[in-house]
Amino acid sequence: MVALLCSLLLLSSAVARAQDADARLRELYQSEYAWRQQELAQVRDDDGWRSGGRLPRVDAASQQRRLAYWEQSLATLDQIPLEELSEEERINAAVFRRIVTTLANDTHYRTWEAPLNSDTFFWEGLYPRMGGFDSEQAYRDYIGRLQDLPRYFAEQQANMRAGLARGYSVPGVTLEGREQSLEPYLATAEDNPFWSPMTAMPAAIPAPRREALQAEARRAIDEAVVPAYRELLAFMREEYLPRTRTSLSARDLPDGAAFYQSQIEGFTTLELSAEEIHALGREEVARIHAEMVATKEASGFDGDMPAFLEFLRNDPQFYAKTPHELLAFSAYVAKRVDGALGDTLGFLPRRRFTILPVPDAIAPFYTGGRGGLESCLMNTWNLPSRPLYTLTALTLHECAPGHALQAAIAREAPGEIPEFRANNYFSGYGEGWGLYTEWLGVEMGVYDTPYEHFGRLSYEMWRAARLVIDTGLHHYGWSREQAQAFLREHTALSEHELTTEIDRYISWPGQALAYKLGEMLIRRKRAEAEEALGPDFDKRYFHDLILGLRSVPLTVLEEQLDHWVAAGGPDPYAEFDTGY
Repeated sequence: MVALLCSLLLLSSAVARAQDADARLRELYQSEYAWRQQELAQVRDDDGWRSGGRLPRVDAASQQRRLAYWEQSLATLDQIPLEELSEEERINAAVFRRIVTTLANDTHYRTWEAPLNSDTFFWEGLYPRMGGFDSEQAYRDYIGRLQDLPRYFAEQQANMRAGLARGYSVPGVTLEGREQSLEPYLATAEDNPFWSPMTAMPAAIPAPRREALQAEARRAIDEAVVPAYRELLAFMREEYLPRTRTSLSARDLPDGAAFYQSQIEGFTTLELSAEEIHALGREEVARIHAEMVATKEASGFDGDMPAFLEFLRNDPQFYAKTPHELLAFSAYVAKRVDGALGDTLGFLPRRRFTILPVPDAIAPFYTGGRGGLESCLMNTWNLPSRPLYTLTALTLHECAPGHALQAAIAREAPGEIPEFRANNYFSGYGEGWGLYTEWLGVEMGVYDTPYEHFGRLSYEMWRAARLVIDTGLHHYGWSREQAQAFLREHTALSEHELTTEIDRYISWPGQALAYKLGEMLIRRKRAEAEEALGPDFDKRYFHDLILGLRSVPLTVLEEQLDHWVAAGGPDPYAEFDTGY
């Protein structure tokens, strides 16, 4: 009896400690997330956080204040005994640590002094691409952000000048012509892109107030937005671009080796060295090349690989003649995928996405496509550089079962996760899933011809080549031409895509590594699960587990998949009424 009582007391004590540790952790990540949203100038309403009436402060003093906060958050996290946390809170702790470590590292290395790269700029994305806002207050806040643009741009320019002064900038060769994306914002009133939300005001706002808001928006565009963009364009052309660095490698930046390693870990969520990643990339390139040779032979082409690549790059049969044809091809692929999703996933979301062209202002230097919750953007600029034989893989990756579907499931999947996780994205997880879905398309039967199969392999080779090229550029000191030659030799990408992609890797160290490393982990864990579970393996449950976790570090994903296999590969939503 005494022994039993002691056991109960010990159990009670352990439960109390776990509850205390869980509570301390929740307080930490909830406080940090709310603080971070306020720092990003977000406000909370009934639907969660949204943009408020100003833009975030990005000046050096604000950045240093944030660094101090994140360093203190990590110190507080270190004081929480992880072994006493519940299983779910252990996952939350690992996710929180990775998020805050990456934020602190980026701030420590002052990445805010170069707030742009070859295809992403701080002056883009400041207004909704589709539709408007739901309320009058949201419109008033939007006008407030327009009025705040001069201050925001001035702080960004001050940061960029500080970066130039210490030798920290984006390599100039990767920014050629990018300042042209500022020109549409020099138009006044209704001709300015910032006017677009004002044409989609809800009828619930009375006509007199709609007219008053539109008048305020016109003044804000003409008196704040246009002058801010005009000044920024002059700064880019006359001051920044002429003084950007001519070297390419991240190792040439201040404290470059440590900075590059921090970017590797931030984007991949793995603790791998540049040397290890380079070697993995070489192995994958060799493996995929053998598959490409076999697929070329299956196509019946009579010639060697360079001749086949030349044929694919230049034969008119492989290229759309109009933007509509390209978009229609992508839409047809997406609809065929719909027919196979029921055998691929257990839980399917209600939300749907659309397929749109990349906006003209950014299309010349934008990627071939990009997907998200509401839409997939397909690039219809320079159609001779957009082969249809790769569009099947691209649609799988960006639309479904890739990013658009992934984002919808993250919103709708059963099971509660903390707010800070629901609004977070790890490249290794997200892009790893996207690349995995390209391979999954083979299983789903959506590749019709040997050319489309080769296009998929070319895309997989492209991601494997990134492991070699990114580390080659930023660790081994490759030249731009050397990187282009490697990609040209091993893939069927067009010359335009070759150029824009290499410039992206140069200007965004580490980001390109996430895709292949994430996909390799998912495919490896699936092979292990299939072998361990045999006939009990259900790919629907495997995929549901991955997507139900939402975005997590790859180390957490691997750990959770191992637990799932050890439990016999169960339906992760068995306890929920999901309707399937």
